[in-house]
Amino acid sequence: MKSKVGVLVMSYGTPESLEGIEEYYTDIRRGNPPTPEQLQDLVSRYEAIVGGVFPLRENTNQQVRELQTMLNASTDHSDVEYVCYQGLKHVAPFIEDGVEEMAKDGIKHAVGIVLAPHYSVMSIGSYIKRAQAKASDLGIEMTFVKNYHLHPQFIEALSRRVSAKLDLFEQAGAKRDEVRVLFSAHSLPKRIIEMGDPYPEQLLETSNAVAERTGVKSWQFSWQSAGRTAEPWLGPDILDTLDELSKDNVKYILVAPVGFVSDHLEVLYDLDIEAQAISKNLDIRLMRIDSLNSDPLYIETLRDEVVASFKQGK
Repeated sequence: MKSKVGVLVMSYGTPESLEGIEEYYTDIRRGNPPTPEQLQDLVSRYEAIVGGVFPLRENTNQQVRELQTMLNASTDHSDVEYVCYQGLKHVAPFIEDGVEEMAKDGIKHAVGIVLAPHYSVMSIGSYIKRAQAKASDLGIEMTFVKNYHLHPQFIEALSRRVSAKLDLFEQAGAKRDEVRVLFSAHSLPKRIIEMGDPYPEQLLETSNAVAERTGVKSWQFSWQSAGRTAEPWLGPDILDTLDELSKDNVKYILVAPVGFVSDHLEVLYDLDIEAQAISKNLDIRLMRIDSLNSDPLYIETLRDEVVASFKQGK
């Protein structure tokens, strides 16, 4: 008999349809409904990227399915059957729902992992806190993967994407060293610096590892998709960076959003539409690396981290 191990795959979440955006946005705002103007702004962003079709949730579903398949394909732990569950931060199934499903299925041991490679107490830390609290209530022993930002397969997957787009720049007539690579990630409130949070440092470590792997010397880091709150967020924002680089006569930019692993709003709108429009106005040729999504190298990264976490917790 194989023993069942639960794997709670956590992510930020996205609504399943345009009709679900208001409920989703209200949860992000801690139960405070958005104003009609705020809601319309978010709806219009989703409409711009999905065009009446809403494939964003399916991407996460596919990642979870492929992770479960890869976990159970390994012969290293034939006495274990891994069963993956989803737990989303701002939309059902919520993190607590995923833990409850594990308990209903009789799971006693589980691993939690977030579809985000870099740790912050405000992001991954909050996922873990919620999952751990529910798991403790239900008698499930749970270990967690906190980060995997330097996993060799993760770095390899990103490096291949950077190299592929640099090749396209060359084919279009640009010299490779003329292309400025902008690594990016979701901004967080600036106070994490005072808290000694490792998030900025881990992002720079990933960026540096990819730059070394690809031979990129002309690169820098920029933040994106900051929340609209009164407190200051980490910067510089990528839109401001584009303006500064234009003043420095940089004509070719490759954006590598290493903080994101999937195609979703912050990539498909903030970069592909908003940043792209600004770049055209500045006469900059901008490209973005393809998202990892269900790349086998990324799924291997998740598998390795889950297995290691389970073994350490035994």
